[in-house]
Amino acid sequence: MTNDIAAASPTSDVPLFADGYVGDPEVQAEWDRRYADQETLWSGQPNGALVAEVAGLTPGRVLDVGCGEGADAVWLARAGWDVTALEVSGVALQRAVGHAKNAGVAIRWVHAGLAEAALPPASFDLVSAQYPALLRTSDAAAEHALLAAVAPGGVLLLVHHAGMDTHQVHDGGFDPADYVWPSMVAELLDGDWDLEIDGQRPRIAPGSGAGAHHVDDLVLRARRLR
Repeated sequence: MTNDIAAASPTSDVPLFADGYVGDPEVQAEWDRRYADQETLWSGQPNGALVAEVAGLTPGRVLDVGCGEGADAVWLARAGWDVTALEVSGVALQRAVGHAKNAGVAIRWVHAGLAEAALPPASFDLVSAQYPALLRTSDAAAEHALLAAVAPGGVLLLVHHAGMDTHQVHDGGFDPADYVWPSMVAELLDGDWDLEIDGQRPRIAPGSGAGAHHVDDLVLRARRLR
């Protein structure tokens, strides 16, 4: 089973992910609960690392991995990008669709996990994953899916909170060993890739929203050569 990636109409009231979720239902349920607990989970502003890194790129086709409530996707669309936005939470996607409608921009929505989405390979000029909660698997499915989506000449931009990969397991159940971190993706890069940025920098943080307390980012930017 796969999701068709249908073109969005800025005036459509119909969620374009209505053909069903593709992925782990427990992951969807967990994130639906997190979003449902708050009227707004994130700041509503685009992520600072994305804004900074996209500044020198020519707009093309972009995949927004884990689009949440749609702030990055809407910002990218306004900047001239052809946006496909992927998210596991239907609650978040409903909000994102509303934000895109209010902004008058067209976005393709995919309600799926990254590894299960069956996205067209090598088809995006930019793959943006801003603080994604990608579950780690023995076959590195999420890591490979990130890399496979990038077109020749395109860029993978993966940003995460610095230090979280070394946190201890706590009462909330968060175990860093369960998730994909930039270093794991960097290890898979071969001669087909140019690693342009791989390091830590101060975060350009919003003043509100979940995660606003984090002060440093891990930024991985890699360009696919062929």
